[in-house]
Amino acid sequence: MTSTPPARPVVVITGASSGIGAALAARLAPTHHLVLVARRPDALRALAQSLGAATVVTVAADVTVRSQVDDVVETALAQFSRLDVWVNNVGRGITRAPSQLTDDDIDDMMRVNVKSALYGMQAVLPHFQLVGRGHVVNVSSMLGRVPMATFRSAYSASKHFLNALTANMRTEVQETHPDIQFSLVSPGVVRTEFGANALHGGPDSRTLPNSQSADEVADVIAQVIADRRPDVYTREGMAEMAVGYLRELGKDP
Repeated sequence: MTSTPPARPVVVITGASSGIGAALAARLAPTHHLVLVARRPDALRALAQSLGAATVVTVAADVTVRSQVDDVVETALAQFSRLDVWVNNVGRGITRAPSQLTDDDIDDMMRVNVKSALYGMQAVLPHFQLVGRGHVVNVSSMLGRVPMATFRSAYSASKHFLNALTANMRTEVQETHPDIQFSLVSPGVVRTEFGANALHGGPDSRTLPNSQSADEVADVIAQVIADRRPDVYTREGMAEMAVGYLRELGKDP
């Protein structure tokens, strides 16, 4: 008698049309079913075609709109009848000093970097609670630990918010559902179009020193999906940097 092979896990990746999201899709395609989400349908279709025989569903959606996030969950369940991992990967930078920030600057950072992740967590949570297990991975930033770039002030603040929100969600949900995990992944500078697409312009991330490739970050996220660690940096030494920053703040002036 032949045994039925285990079903492939189903992973939703937001911000999947380029950068880290596209690299993660390529990394997971051989072993997972994928639901790729972004605002650009043409780019999503091209990515799906590049993945070959992998089972991929594309959804053109703006994840800063709650109803569209709810639709992604419905699409994933309708296609696969299960949903195992949700990766909140949408994000946008900003180039503006804190003394110059406007209401619109703050609203934009919160909408893209925080609300999109909150909507994803809240939309997928009922399904995870129903089946008793699930995993959300929120892509944060080293600037969410160490706000070392003043021109990214509002972005740093939004990632600090995301970090706290993720930790609080984990604590709340695991009181009743310990097998539902919420993980944070914190990259540093990544060689993508992030900098070029930042609000108000700014330096191109692909030209900055000490950067990582999107593939390197995707490898770390894939490992987090496998081992379900709650809080991970994408390069060695980052955790020590964050601890050192907090220690320095605590010293007498």
